[in-house]
Amino acid sequence: MPQLVPQFVAIGECMVELSEAEGGLLRRGFAGDTFNTAYYARKLLPAAWTVSYLSALGDDALSTQMLAFMTESGIDASPVRRIAGKSPGLYMISLLNGERSFTYWRDTSAARQLADDPAHLAQHLAKADVIHFSGITLGILTPAATATLLDALRNATARGARVSFDTNYRPRLWQGRSDTADIYLRAAGVADIVLPGLDDEISVFGPSTEADVAGRYRAQGASVVVVKDGAKGATVFDAAGAHHVPAVTPRVLADTTAAGDSFAAAFLTRIAGGETARAAASFAARVAAEVVSQKGALVPLPAELKA
Repeated sequence: MPQLVPQFVAIGECMVELSEAEGGLLRRGFAGDTFNTAYYARKLLPAAWTVSYLSALGDDALSTQMLAFMTESGIDASPVRRIAGKSPGLYMISLLNGERSFTYWRDTSAARQLADDPAHLAQHLAKADVIHFSGITLGILTPAATATLLDALRNATARGARVSFDTNYRPRLWQGRSDTADIYLRAAGVADIVLPGLDDEISVFGPSTEADVAGRYRAQGASVVVVKDGAKGATVFDAAGAHHVPAVTPRVLADTTAAGDSFAAAFLTRIAGGETARAAASFAARVAAEVVSQKGALVPLPAELKA
């Protein structure tokens, strides 16, 4: 019998990224929270793993170029649906002292339809070993599509896949909605691993401590919760108890874009390799420190951090 190939699947939206270059010009790239995680997972996982991205794109030239970039990056883009007449979302990064702010144009993004086809979801999640999605993934979906995605993830969890949910809260995606907290709890109910940021949790649920956050998600069924708190580090909550993991000081704070995304990739790849959550978080802190030491969402990693 042929040997099964282990598979990591990230679900969400990859966008056209515009960042500042010299002389007032803009540099074009492709990025997005869960895509960034897939990108770093590909760098950190052994070659035997397949890393796939599940999303939706249009039939325009930018969509085609984005798909080519995914393939060139070693990411399997076969789960990306093509939708006639649609196009990718776009965002622009502004930097001030290493901290970034964003301007978005994504209202008509094809990725908003990534969960509209239940059969497509079932097909491309059927053999996944690790599945990763985020609050941004959920924020771009309609309530009906959210329910469809969570049903598919629940089925994946039931057959043994490890499902990871990074809460990644973006207020603009949830404007006018009152169901954010409920959806986050429902998402945790289909996940084995939850990766919340403390600031995000306070924004969604109100004043919270790390222990409050962990208790909230573990009550929904998550076995591992890693509460991130920026430069203060992260606290891992699992069956072994609570363990604080210090942040690693970057060589220079160049750009915090993708800090959490690369942390998620590093953490999940080490968990997939059998490490404890505490050891995985320590490694993830090292990777995130390297990423924020360079400009851009997708940056090279030194050999000592790669698989």
